[in-house]
Amino acid sequence: MVVYPPNNHQTTAEKIFLIGTASPKGQVLINGQPVDRSQAGHFAPSFPLKMGDNVFTIRYNQQEIKLKINRVSNQINPPTGVGFAPQSFTPSSHLARLPGELICFGAIGSPGARVSVNLGQQSIPLFPQSQTVQLPANSAVLTSTNESISLPNLGKYQGCAKLLKEGNLGYPVFNLSLNNQTITQQGTGQITVISPEQLEVIEVTANAGVTRTGPGTNYSRLTPLPKGTRATVTGKEGDWLRLDYGAWILKGETQTLPNAIPPRSKIRGISSRQIAGATEVIFPLETPIPLRIKQEDDKFILTLYHTTAQTDTIYIDDDPFIKRVDWEQVNPDQIDYTFFLKSQQQWGYDIRYEGTNLILTLRHPPKLSGGSLQGVTILLDPGHGGQEMGAKGPTGYPEKDVNLVVSQLIERELVKRGARVYLTRETDKDVSLPKRVEEINQLKPTLSLSVHYNALPDDGDAINTAGIGIFWYHPQAHDLSVFLHHYLVKTLNRPSYGVYWNNLALTRPHTTPSILLELGFMINPEEFEWITNSQEQQKLAQAIAEGITAWLQSQK
Repeated sequence: MVVYPPNNHQTTAEKIFLIGTASPKGQVLINGQPVDRSQAGHFAPSFPLKMGDNVFTIRYNQQEIKLKINRVSNQINPPTGVGFAPQSFTPSSHLARLPGELICFGAIGSPGARVSVNLGQQSIPLFPQSQTVQLPANSAVLTSTNESISLPNLGKYQGCAKLLKEGNLGYPVFNLSLNNQTITQQGTGQITVISPEQLEVIEVTANAGVTRTGPGTNYSRLTPLPKGTRATVTGKEGDWLRLDYGAWILKGETQTLPNAIPPRSKIRGISSRQIAGATEVIFPLETPIPLRIKQEDDKFILTLYHTTAQTDTIYIDDDPFIKRVDWEQVNPDQIDYTFFLKSQQQWGYDIRYEGTNLILTLRHPPKLSGGSLQGVTILLDPGHGGQEMGAKGPTGYPEKDVNLVVSQLIERELVKRGARVYLTRETDKDVSLPKRVEEINQLKPTLSLSVHYNALPDDGDAINTAGIGIFWYHPQAHDLSVFLHHYLVKTLNRPSYGVYWNNLALTRPHTTPSILLELGFMINPEEFEWITNSQEQQKLAQAIAEGITAWLQSQK
């Protein structure tokens, strides 16, 4: 059988691997050439792809499978005649900016033409660009191909202008002239210049409003804003709003507050109180304002925007975790609060608004006794499940199954050592990512581990890529990731795939150190045999439990 890719698969990659298996006796031929296989008969060779259709014939004895793979370009090419390429205009969606901001326009059209944009009473020339820099996908880090490349850019035109006239300026009109022909075409996004005196104020309605560095999900995440946060809108693009401190948020996670003024606050005294397993710090504010959080080894830094200090008194008692807190009015519109901690390891935090009071919760270290895990709670998340198969090995065996098997083995080993263990699923069922994250945030375990096995994008090397990898997002999870990765590689004598910072749903929870384990490559023919060996699975579970125990004991 050939498990991947499916017939008529479409990709932009320059090469692709074919994953499958056959009886170890005899040869498997792909386009007439024998391929290397594992002892059990699995294979995963890579082949270059030309643009368009690529046909592969896979033979074993009298059996034959034909696969057609279509490689497509991820670039928009200029038209063959006089005109513009479809869907090449930028901005591609409605856009709003403040007066005097630079707004850039772009199009792909016939090379050698004269191109301009008319907007209102203004004509903006667009100039030909000789080349463009193509950034690699984020996944290119995983295949060691993350280098920018310069490409010739025939037919790309760009130009920018500062617009001062307030109001809805309508749709830009793109003009192209070549060989005594002139083509005029309306753009796809309206342009509005918004008045600084009439800015919209929004309130976050989501429990944690996702903020980003730009207007789209391809942009990096910033600190989520707690429900109730208020901010002024200084720009729009499509369904995204730019907030006054620079972050972007999806309009659907907010509501507009009519007749509201831009949020500003003063702050005076700050107090703290101890609750079970944590310290709460109360910041009394006049309105819920935007914030940012930064974690360092022995510091926790909270930034409040649009806030001015009138502070004379701060109360932080002899706290088991916080040494002291310092504050600084960085500029008239921003205060930084730096919490100096009694250890370099942090154990999770939460932040919420109660009315206009901001409540920051910093969790205390777990209380460990002896060499056991008594008093420790651990959440194990067996990845995928139900309709979500995950990666498939050469035999078609799905990742979801081995994730559950190994998670249950890890559970037994942790329970033996005294831990209380929770699983996000105990059977083969669908569990959404938000549901898994919600369970972590509600339970607030000592640690959270999401159990997975790995695969690669189409342009990866399935034969020569193997090993254990661990992913983290918040700094509080970094030390655990490095320690456990090195422990497993050394104890099990396995290859190292490495430790990665990665923006994954199951590494993002901040209420506890949360990591994601990639314990081997399903698509690697040799490693797949180790992955599915029941004796090796038991050794792996024991090593993970031992590694967690050793790391926790080192934090005492």
